[in-house]
Amino acid sequence: MDGVDLDAFSALLTDEGQRLLACLRDYDPADEIATATRLRREHDAALVSAALTQARLRQRAEAKFGADAYAMYFTPNGVEQSTRASVARHRAERFAALGVRRLADLCCGIGGDAIPLARAGVHVLAVDRDPLTCAVARANARALGLAERIDVRCADVTEVGTDGCDAVFVDPARRGGRGRIFDPEAYSPPLSWAVTAARGAPLAALKVAPGIPHEAVPQDAEAEWVSDHGDVKEAVLWFGTDSGARRATLLPSGASLPAAGLPDPAVRPVGRWLYEPDGAVIRAHLVADVAARVGGGLIDETIAYVTSDERHSTPYASAYEITDVLPFSLKRLKALLREREVGVLTVKKRGSAVEPEELRRRVRAQGPNAATVFLTRVAGAPSMLLGAPAPSPPARPGAL
Repeated sequence: MDGVDLDAFSALLTDEGQRLLACLRDYDPADEIATATRLRREHDAALVSAALTQARLRQRAEAKFGADAYAMYFTPNGVEQSTRASVARHRAERFAALGVRRLADLCCGIGGDAIPLARAGVHVLAVDRDPLTCAVARANARALGLAERIDVRCADVTEVGTDGCDAVFVDPARRGGRGRIFDPEAYSPPLSWAVTAARGAPLAALKVAPGIPHEAVPQDAEAEWVSDHGDVKEAVLWFGTDSGARRATLLPSGASLPAAGLPDPAVRPVGRWLYEPDGAVIRAHLVADVAARVGGGLIDETIAYVTSDERHSTPYASAYEITDVLPFSLKRLKALLREREVGVLTVKKRGSAVEPEELRRRVRAQGPNAATVFLTRVAGAPSMLLGAPAPSPPARPGAL
């Protein structure tokens, strides 16, 4: 942990370590040198260093864990690789709804998944092979009042029996010394081992990278892609549920779109409305399902934009009202923005090599109005679509 070993971490759990962490709750990292100098007058230098490191990690972790972050403990890898709390909570609630009461969390890390599972009423056997990581996971379970439901075991997950568990969750490490690992067989443990372990349990889920090729998904698995506020976070392979199914789940709403096995939508001219499917929908190859819901088609056979003549409300895509469809031309775009007095320009691209920042710099938009420009292809031709986000549809009479 940036030079903090197991002994240094253990010192953070003492009364002195807890007092140090409490006084660093809102400290400014920009003042770290002055803070460290002041604290070292009264405390051991190694303890101060460990506390400062932990304070920084808690601040970073707040984006994933919210207020819990300031009661929890972290390692740099734990902050980087652990599941966002909202996503882990969704999975835990699904496990609980499926009747799971005892689960083996293999490659548990700092406990990011074990915590919501325990809160959902599941007893968790949390396994990791790194002693420091296990110590952090135990400390997190105690800090959040979940120690009775989370049993942390330091062991190689490939050597741990899961008898007595009615479900297994595996989150293989997908980062190495050189960064992200894209080959599923280079995960630690490899995906093939995780699949074998999953098939040996009544119910299981494997967390994998959202970019996993569809051909790498086992035929007996259900594949779920999950996004949070439009940002695709992960893919999960479920065993013991709906074999061969695909779905996209969007958080925080929880809307979940199952694949209906529809053919690819037809390409058609750009209509009044453009729909930008959520990233999880695109990763799950469910653009056709969105097109069917809005009565639309594609603007290009290789581009995941759906167009329609009618406005439809769907949680699975953002809608835009299109006012202009033009061949790509910076000169024409600049003139159009000047004519419309557009000073706030949102640039979206799909199928275009033009960088949004470069475009904004070159058109130098000025004025009181806002607009969105899509740099894309229409029926194979580089094009620009100008419009604005669609207003929310009016509430139906009697709707809450």
